[in-house]
Order: sequence, then C-alpha cells, then structure tokens
Amino acid sequence: MTGIDTPMQRIATTDDLSARGLERFDAIIDVRSPSEFAEDHLPGAINLPVLDDAERAEVGTHYTQVSVFEARRMGAAIAARNIAAHLASALVDKDKRFKPLVYCWRGGMRSQSMATILAAVGWKTTLVEGGYRTWRRQVSTALDDQAPLPVILIDGQTGTAKTRLLHVLAARGEQVIDLEGLANHRGSIFGHFADIPQPSQKAFESAIWCALRDLDPGRPVYVEAESRQVGQRRVPPRLWAAMQAAPRIEIQATVHKRARFLMTAYPDLPRDTEKLVDAIDGLRRFQSRSDIERWLEMARTGDFEALAAALVTAHYDPAYDRARKRDGEAVKRAVLSTGSLSDEALEDLADQVLAIRPA
Repeated sequence: MTGIDTPMQRIATTDDLSARGLERFDAIIDVRSPSEFAEDHLPGAINLPVLDDAERAEVGTHYTQVSVFEARRMGAAIAARNIAAHLASALVDKDKRFKPLVYCWRGGMRSQSMATILAAVGWKTTLVEGGYRTWRRQVSTALDDQAPLPVILIDGQTGTAKTRLLHVLAARGEQVIDLEGLANHRGSIFGHFADIPQPSQKAFESAIWCALRDLDPGRPVYVEAESRQVGQRRVPPRLWAAMQAAPRIEIQATVHKRARFLMTAYPDLPRDTEKLVDAIDGLRRFQSRSDIERWLEMARTGDFEALAAALVTAHYDPAYDRARKRDGEAVKRAVLSTGSLSDEALEDLADQVLAIRPA
C-alpha cells in the first residue's frame, strides 16, 4: 500500500499587532465565542468561533464535572464540525495565497485547532502568540505609557456643535479623536443611541488606542471637552490627564441657536417620545418636580425646540459651569463666538480654530 506525502504549511507565530503588522494578513480570524468577540477583539477581526457560547459552557461543565479527557474529546468533535462549516462558508472563496492570522483567548487549543486545519489546506497560517491577552496587554501598556500629545480641546456649552466641528477638522486632514463616536454615545443623559449599544470598556480602550497610535506627536490633536465618563465608558487616565492640562478653544452661541442645532444633533428624540420621556425622568434627582413636569408636557405635545432651550438653560449650562469651576480654569483659552451653527458657519469656525496656534 502506498501513500502520498503532502507537506503541511508551517504555522508561524507573531506578537506584532501594530497596524502595519496586521496589514500583512488577508484576514484576522478570532475563533473565540461570540460573547468574547463582542466584548473586544483585534481591529478588523472576523469571528469564526471554534466553540459558540453554549458549546463552550457545555465543554466547561464536562471539564469540571466529568473528566478532562471527555471534555477534550467532546470539544474536539464540536470544533471539527464548526471548522468544517467555516471552510464551507466564510472561507470557501479563499485561494491558495490566502494568509490568515488566527487567535483565541491565550493562544491555546481553540486557535491551534483552527490553525492546524487551515495550514493543512495549504494556507500560510500565523497564530497570535499569547492570543487576545497579548493584544489586551499591549493596549493597556500603550495607554498607560502614551507620550504626552499636543491636545487642544474644543470646548463650549451643550449645543455648540463641538462634535460636528471636530468632523469638519477631520475632513480637512487634522488629527482628531472623537470620543463620543468611539463610545457610541453623545455624552449626556439623552445621548445613547437606541439601535447602537455602547462598546465594552475594553473595546472602547482598544478603539482609543487605534486612534492614538498613528498620530503625529508634532501636530495638534483636537478632542472635544468631555467629562471623564462618556455614557458608561471611562476615558483612560493618561488621556484624561492630557485633556485636563490642554488649552481650550471655547465655542459660544446663543441659546436659541444651540436649541435649534440640538434638533439636528438629536433627531432620534422627537421620533421616540418614550425614550425622551425616560431621559427627562432621569433628571428628577437634579431638577425640581415642577420643571420636570413642564418638560414632560413639552415632550408629549411636541414642543421640542422650546424643550431643548429649557434643558440647556436650566440643566446643562449650570452643570457645565459647575464642572468648569471644579476642574479649574484652562491653561489657555480662546473664545470664538458665532451667530450660526450651519455647515457654512462651522467651516468658518474651523478656519478660526486652525488660525489659533498653541503657545
């Protein structure tokens, strides 16, 4: 009886998870369960689970209650079925030049089983040494050790189009960190998006690091003046310290203009009265009962612009002033007043911002 020897591709390992290092691969495959992937993952990764959440729990129960051997046999059988399904679906169109990077939680059996089969197909397969934990460790270390950046804060009271101004600056090629965009939250009790949940804290930190790591430290980095917490996510300590020490450019506009702008910044609220009412109810510990009832009536009758003006005047402006007093005056302050928050006016504001150079 004769056989045919087909050499399997060698499985390489790497811990270079820089943007350039990851660009070498055609796909980054996270073989962890969907819930692990949802909490955080390498940038650009796709989720091809070797074990889904229920299967992982079942194998774990066998591991602790039956035997290690039985758990491994069960896990191997499930993994083989799942990997076969991925080969027949997500990976079915990959040619022989396909170069995947594979990882699991710590570079253990799940990623090794996937990598072994992919290499047997003939693909040049690489494993992340140490798995996701290597990425998490690199992100945490980088955020802790990040060299000071030349941050300039775009400041101003609620409704002064700070986030929109950041987007104008970014479109012009300026360096911008949009914390609200990374946190999927507009930074107030009304700020969550009903159809887009906030990322986990780990995923928020990963997104911040991906935004920070390629910035030029010789150029300004524009960041909106936020509180330490954006929704339920906290700004990492080193970045927060840089923001507190940064010079600020304050945008000023009338209450009327700000209320009108908020109608465009929060278009979901007028369409979802229940969400709006719930958010107003969340202000009861800060505001008088009479104000809350008046605002609820405005929400129910659709008097949204008047409601925005009332919230700005009675709640957000005083809160902003208290925060400024608590945090102390900025290192340097420039004030830009505008009679409009239209797209054209924001272009003009961007010109004025860029004309201000840090000392």
